[in-house]
Amino acid sequence: MNLLNFFFGVYPYIALTIFVVGSWVRYDNAQYTWKTDSTQLLSKNNVWLASNLFHVGILSIFAGHFAGLVLPHALWIALGVSDMDHQWLAIIAGSVFGTMCLIGGAILWLRRMFNPRVRAAGRRMDAFILSWLMLTLLVGLSTLPVSIGHANHGNPDVMLALSGWVQSVLTLQPQPSLLANVEPVFRLHMFLGMTVFLLFPFTRLVHILTAPVSYVGRAYQIVRSKRRVKATASA
Repeated sequence: MNLLNFFFGVYPYIALTIFVVGSWVRYDNAQYTWKTDSTQLLSKNNVWLASNLFHVGILSIFAGHFAGLVLPHALWIALGVSDMDHQWLAIIAGSVFGTMCLIGGAILWLRRMFNPRVRAAGRRMDAFILSWLMLTLLVGLSTLPVSIGHANHGNPDVMLALSGWVQSVLTLQPQPSLLANVEPVFRLHMFLGMTVFLLFPFTRLVHILTAPVSYVGRAYQIVRSKRRVKATASA
């Protein structure tokens, strides 16, 4: 078995299995660790802006990858979106949301690495997974010039190969040969992205799976302020 077959024919299932089983086991056995471990109270400088840029950016990127790689090619054609329109849409959306994520993530990374209070309160895995996400993002952004070159030449073949490979993995009929002629930067980005799923159960990222839906219907909290009543002297 060559490296292409292993990394794009076997490794995806290793990553997905650890993602599903690991998340399940952690939720059942270590629910008190299933949290965001927010450090906002330790340092509020630019954290609101950085957090919003990072989260909006990364969630939009994930949604875009899902739409572009998982949804069937025939669906896009049925919606009237040609292959080249699809490719330019991916390039524009990736540029906008990738830049948002990069700015927000860079602020959060610098804060976690160089703010003494945040660094002391965090865990090594927090710094590692944020660094891995930023590396994955940087490699993903580096694919944009290559994709623009393909689009300028009217060539959607790489986009179709990537989506075809993802769909072949999800249908349990992996075809790593689809990536044989794809530029190495795309393959590196896919490997880094798959590894995020492998690391997922061991990090704070697990909070993504627990949406606070019950917050919408929960009862209001009653908060009373403590006021000092000035005693009046009797006459």
